[in-house]
Amino acid sequence: MGLLNLLVYDSGIIPLNISMNSYRGNILIVDDLPDNLRLLRDTLIAQGYKVRSATTGAMAIRAAQSPATELILLDIKLPDLDGYAVCKQLKSNKQTEDIPIIFLSALNDASNKVQGLAVGGVDYISKPFQVEEVLARIEIHLTIRRLRQTLQDQNLSLIKEIEENQRLKDIYFAEKELAQVTLKSIGDAVITTDAESNIKYFNPVAESLTGWKAEDAEGLPLSEVFIIVNEATRKPVDNPIVKALEKGQTVGLANHTLLIARDGTEHSIEDSAAPIRNSQGQIIGAVLVFHDVTESRSLAKKLSWDASHDALTGLINRRAFEQLLLEAIASTQNDEQQHTLCYLDLDQFKVVNDTVGHIAGDDLLRQVTTLLQKGVRANDRLARLGGDEFGLLLYQCPIAEAAHIAEKLRDLVHQFRFIWHNKLFIISVSIGVVAIDSNSQDLMQVMGAADAACYAAKAKGRNCVHVYRQDDSELIRQRGERQLISKISHALETNSFRLYFQKIVSITSQISVEHHEILLRMFDENEELIAPNEFIPAAERYGLISEIDRWVIKTFFSNYHGICQQQGSTDAFYAINISGASISNDQFLNFLIDQFSLYQVPSHNICFEITETAAIVNFDDAQYFISTLKQIGCRFALDDFGSGLSSFAYLMNLNVDYLKIDGCFVKNISNDPISQAIVKGFNDIAHAMNLKTIAEFVEDDTILKKLRTIGVDYAQGYAIGRPVSLEL
Repeated sequence: MGLLNLLVYDSGIIPLNISMNSYRGNILIVDDLPDNLRLLRDTLIAQGYKVRSATTGAMAIRAAQSPATELILLDIKLPDLDGYAVCKQLKSNKQTEDIPIIFLSALNDASNKVQGLAVGGVDYISKPFQVEEVLARIEIHLTIRRLRQTLQDQNLSLIKEIEENQRLKDIYFAEKELAQVTLKSIGDAVITTDAESNIKYFNPVAESLTGWKAEDAEGLPLSEVFIIVNEATRKPVDNPIVKALEKGQTVGLANHTLLIARDGTEHSIEDSAAPIRNSQGQIIGAVLVFHDVTESRSLAKKLSWDASHDALTGLINRRAFEQLLLEAIASTQNDEQQHTLCYLDLDQFKVVNDTVGHIAGDDLLRQVTTLLQKGVRANDRLARLGGDEFGLLLYQCPIAEAAHIAEKLRDLVHQFRFIWHNKLFIISVSIGVVAIDSNSQDLMQVMGAADAACYAAKAKGRNCVHVYRQDDSELIRQRGERQLISKISHALETNSFRLYFQKIVSITSQISVEHHEILLRMFDENEELIAPNEFIPAAERYGLISEIDRWVIKTFFSNYHGICQQQGSTDAFYAINISGASISNDQFLNFLIDQFSLYQVPSHNICFEITETAAIVNFDDAQYFISTLKQIGCRFALDDFGSGLSSFAYLMNLNVDYLKIDGCFVKNISNDPISQAIVKGFNDIAHAMNLKTIAEFVEDDTILKKLRTIGVDYAQGYAIGRPVSLEL
């Protein structure tokens, strides 16, 4: 049950031969909960202990420096430092490093206990605790501490006194008996030797770990019984007893040491050895104390592996891979070496996930991992960066050779056939290749270049390899887009986009209702305008366009009634652009409907503009989107008509109210008969379908007169009115 023989009384567990009224030790309790402090303090005082308390980590560190402190009960959750940090500081201070620390905490996971022992705790008791257990463990560890501090000098002085006085001889034997009981009861293995390293004493734990019985081991050289090797190299490790006897001081065992038992069983151990001196200071032997840390070391290895590896594929993860990249970049600066980074992205992974499920997708990733590992060199490092993306670091590899390896990997993947429940999938991979040399700046620059090259490979039609070049026009364009993405994200985060509106007027009839299109503008940090035709394509390419749509809707709707007051009209008609990505997103549709209710915006005053291309590419989704919102009163315009697919068959099946003729035809209508004929044709067909027409880019009165002659219903452009900022 512990260090001492214990007797069980009705009132609890009482250590044998310990008077309840005698002084038993000075204990520091560290806990920020008054009830816990009160219970422990009262119990320990009643048992004969002198008790002090601290409620914070800082108080505990100061209080522990009192020479009277013999043991610390330490909670982990404290208001300033946690218990682990407190323990580390105490163990790093020579004044307090030998004080035993027992963690007393409600954190009872194995990882918490391992961490507590790793930072220097001697024991760990989980809350809620049994008072009897706490008392027993306190007594055990106080006895161990006192034994360790005094056993050597005490035993030697007792030997001298035995020769002088028989009475002291009895005391010596009593103490020796106590020491024997202690050594048999503690959880550590203990071996003592004479000055020639021959074994004199073996406790039961030492028997268990070494596989030797005490009677068989007695008198043998320690090196025959205590066989230790390095767990990585399997080479013998210096015996700590020999080192302690040679140096005349306490020594510790090297890290990563394995004890090989008599039957071949292996245990990871930690130990320390110290010389034993007689009263004249002469070394007469040594004591070795060690314990089994196989479980905790195995757990630490697993935690370390999990932190640096991908659980699905077994490859190193992004964090570990980026650390290797940092080292590779540094080596090119110092040693003039050259390496290469390949960024791989599977092209049809989403098809597999969407068709046969994520379990199949996981199996595909495992199979592709095995495939890729066959195509790389032994000293190269392959990693899973996330999703269906992989990284490959090719050491000491010129760019030309790396491109050849990348092509080989591309072929391997393309020839591979993934079969899941009799369904066959053809897989391909896009690979970006970038050199790591003395021109490489940092991790972000190298990873960004590789990602851009991979994206360029996809843009070329997928199943391609693209080698990064500094002057690559496609990558320069992509780099510009990525820089815009950062600005777009910042604008979304800080609500720093701005809304404008531009008038749309009737040119064939006197309609008094005001009609406006809501426009979005973006400015950089210098208040310079970034044109929509620059940031909108970037937002669409990198998946931020729906977030922009949400921002426009929420900002306009939340300010709708104030805008109406500014314009002096509650019947004004507003047109808002919606992207193809948002049309295909059910969550966006639900969000949009909720905004009408939330801000009490009259739906009959809102018209949504969808580009012709977006409507046709997402035709089924567009039909559902339009029909759902028309049910609550919204209207729709087909924007940029004529610039896209211009399929009238699709137009007949889209329930829109307005046809917005693309400005590229309108702006040339004054001097180009073909543009005039096209606009007239669009207008006639729209009217035949009972649609109203709107002409964009009406820049002067000549264009306006031509449009009136043709019979276009509405006009929008600088001749009508320039965009004006909404004051929100």
